[in-house]
Formats: sequence, structure tokens, C-alpha cells
Amino acid sequence: QVQLVESGGGLVQPGGSLRLSCAASRIISSINLMGWYRQPPGKQRELVAIITSRGTTNYADSVKGRFTISRDNAKNTLYLQMNSLLPEDTAVYYCNIKRTGLPDLWGQGTQVTVSS
Repeated sequence: QVQLVESGGGLVQPGGSLRLSCAASRIISSINLMGWYRQPPGKQRELVAIITSRGTTNYADSVKGRFTISRDNAKNTLYLQMNSLLPEDTAVYYCNIKRTGLPDLWGQGTQVTVSS
């Protein structure tokens, strides 16, 4: 069973930066999309950013220009660089992998809190 382990969350002041990582326990085949989602307190989970197998990226409007998604295939790792963080970015962040013909994979989540 493949596991996704997120790290890099924490408490940061508004305007600060964090880099989230999502490491897979082994090489994953048949990847279609990799992405980051977040669930703010009391709200539904929402898409933050995605990256295709070809490296094409897409972002939620609320994070465009501030967040950057990337992947390192050699390390089986997905990243989310978050700059200019706002209090409304506070959420539990989850990595997700969509595979062709197979169930989605989810990480356990990492808490990001933006507060002064």
C-alpha cells in the first residue's frame, strides 16, 4: 500500500512563507494528476493547485501568483511553495494523486496556520 506523507506545515505570520512536501513511500505508476487541496476550519475541502504528468500547472484564483506547485520525480515528492501567506490560507493541506483506473491517494494532512 502506497503512503503519502506530508510535512512542512506550521505557524507563520501573515506575509511569511512555507514549503509543503508530500513524499510517496514508493514509485507510483499510472499517475494522471498530482495536487494539493486544503480544508479551512468549518469549510469544505477545496482544490489549491494541480500539476499534470507533463508538468502543466493550474491554481485556484485565491492563490495564483503566491503559491507554486512542483514535483521531483526522482524523489517521488510533490511540493507546494507558499509565499505571501494570508490568514485565510489557514487550513489543513492535503496532497492528492489521481491515477488512471485506480483509487485516489491522499496524504494525512498538515496544518498551516497564518496568524500574528
